[in-house]
Formats: sequence, structure tokens, C-alpha cells
Amino acid sequence: MPLYNNLKEYRAKLGVNQQEMGNLVGVSRQTISQIERGDYSPSVTLALKIAKVCNVKVEDIFLYEEEEDEQ
Repeated sequence: MPLYNNLKEYRAKLGVNQQEMGNLVGVSRQTISQIERGDYSPSVTLALKIAKVCNVKVEDIFLYEEEEDEQ
């Protein structure tokens, strides 16, 4: 289930590092790092918190694309 994201770019626009972003949304720096690398898919709640902090819609940060064999 490929979930792509632009979290790193939005975090840079805010001028915060991974630790600060984690503090803003209530998770660890490691969680933010894992999300940015695509190693971790956030819960709906966490995705909404991240979008709210960035002042954008969830779809602006996260993009889901179905794989070809998923039909």
C-alpha cells in the first residue's frame, strides 16, 4: 500500500526540524523520520494533526496510489 508524502517539504516551510514537528503533533522525532522515509503510515488522527499544524489539507501532504495489481 504505497502512501507517499511531502512532509519534509511542508516541515521545511514551517522552519522546524523533525524533533520540533514531533513535539507539535505529539510523536517522537523517529516517527516523523519514518513517515518522511515512507517506512511508517500515520494513523488518520496523526495525519490530520500534521495537516493542521501545516495549515493544509491531508491530501496536500499525503498521497495514496493503488498498485496496478490491486483491483
